[in-house]
Amino acid sequence: MSFLRIEAVTKSFAANTVVKNFDLSIRKGEFVSFLGPSGCGKTTMLRMVAGFEQPSEGTITIDGEDVTGLPANKRRIGMVFQAYALFPNLSVHDNVAFGLKVAGRPKREIGPRVEEMLKLIGLPHLGDRYPYQLSGGQQQRVALARALAPSPRVLLLDEPLSALDAKIRVSLREEIRALQRELGITTIFVTHDQEEALSMSDRIAVMSGGRIDQCDTPFMIYNRPKTRFVAGFVGTLSLLEGVRGPGRSVTVDGAPIELAETPQVAEGDPVTLTLRPEAAKLEPSADRTNRLNGAVEDANFMGSVVRLRVATTGGTILVDTFNRSTTPPPARGERVDIYFSPSDVAVMEADGASR
Repeated sequence: MSFLRIEAVTKSFAANTVVKNFDLSIRKGEFVSFLGPSGCGKTTMLRMVAGFEQPSEGTITIDGEDVTGLPANKRRIGMVFQAYALFPNLSVHDNVAFGLKVAGRPKREIGPRVEEMLKLIGLPHLGDRYPYQLSGGQQQRVALARALAPSPRVLLLDEPLSALDAKIRVSLREEIRALQRELGITTIFVTHDQEEALSMSDRIAVMSGGRIDQCDTPFMIYNRPKTRFVAGFVGTLSLLEGVRGPGRSVTVDGAPIELAETPQVAEGDPVTLTLRPEAAKLEPSADRTNRLNGAVEDANFMGSVVRLRVATTGGTILVDTFNRSTTPPPARGERVDIYFSPSDVAVMEADGASR
């Protein structure tokens, strides 16, 4: 059942429409990410849920209540900003207490609640410190505690990890996800980082040009992208050009490629196939019945993985192979056979949809 409903929401600034007919239902306790490039409208949509912007059209409903016209302080929303937005003149304790005071909570309740939140984020001993005395990761934890302290109905996170270094980001995103699951709070997470979205979300709404291109589980977004934009934006993808053959086959570079499903185009029509680098292998197996031959253009060493760039007549194929300390990767110019299974290749139709 839908807990947060965004229905036909559009937002325009003068002649510029930045969110277009946005429609999404989010279940209670669900973690949904808005993923997309800069300028796609994801933060604007988040600000409309928060009440900082008003939709030009459409409605926003939380737990059956239409909040479209309500001010931000009446929506019971918790928000964590990219720049933390902690008050520099207040201690950690007073920063966390701020929302409780604004909400009019009795003084006798504020102290215990603040202590509870600081313990929840693993900083019970830092209540007397000021923001400048904290690391970036600690500041973001305090911002999260401040947002959660008043027990909001919905938690909004606007690229909260982008200012942190890579190692801290990985650690903090695991902590945020664990907290969200423990509290069971409905959460929207805005990010342009596909790894964050894939690793944290129950569902991902991939946005482009103010619209949702696809909203699905991380597994489906990655493995079964529905549009060319989603396929190209999430992960790395090889595109192969061929023509529809008989049955479930597509001919690429003169070789028949078998698919798991029958392509929905006429025999002889052009077809674009998609293949992920981890699905392409240099060794055959019982399920890898498709084979293409090409020349190695480049070998990119990435630590545990070596990514090969292989040129075929049908297109360039990226191949991820595990690094083997005793076996160097194929040399530039070397001819190699590439194997993959029918279930690993999908058809990108003429309108951009992938099936």
